[in-house]
Amino acid sequence: MDPFLAIAPDVKLGRDVKLSKFINLYGCEIGDETKIGACVEIQKGVVVGKRCKISSHTFICEGVTIEDEVFVGHGVTFTNDVYPRATTAGGALQTEADWTVEPTLVKKGASIGSGATILPRLTIGEGAIVGAGSVVTRDVAPFTIVVGNPAKFVRPVDQ
Repeated sequence: MDPFLAIAPDVKLGRDVKLSKFINLYGCEIGDETKIGACVEIQKGVVVGKRCKISSHTFICEGVTIEDEVFVGHGVTFTNDVYPRATTAGGALQTEADWTVEPTLVKKGASIGSGATILPRLTIGEGAIVGAGSVVTRDVAPFTIVVGNPAKFVRPVDQ
């Protein structure tokens, strides 16, 4: 095992997956021919489809599903908690029992630009493009381009 990879025994790697250095994978499933860049963390329960490209310094948290042929740029952050807090009302540090993981779905062929932040409880539609640095706060329609903070519709994708 490569000392620069942290891959838990419960990770399911598809055929011909390419892994860079300094990645942390646990409890996730990665599809055939997917490439994962350096310094990426993918948490438990995440499913990444076939022939995806997950670029360096990206964080994919529990609750995220990424379908086939999706591009995720450098430094993309997914979130899974609508009301994040460090402690409970009583002041104790929160544990997994203290919040609900909210799902996010990225449909086939979508592209997410570098530095984007993806909030939970939404779907990025098939073939959609999220511009670099955008903050996605609601669903993105299939084959559309969104940019900005919050991300807003710019135009359809040229097909």
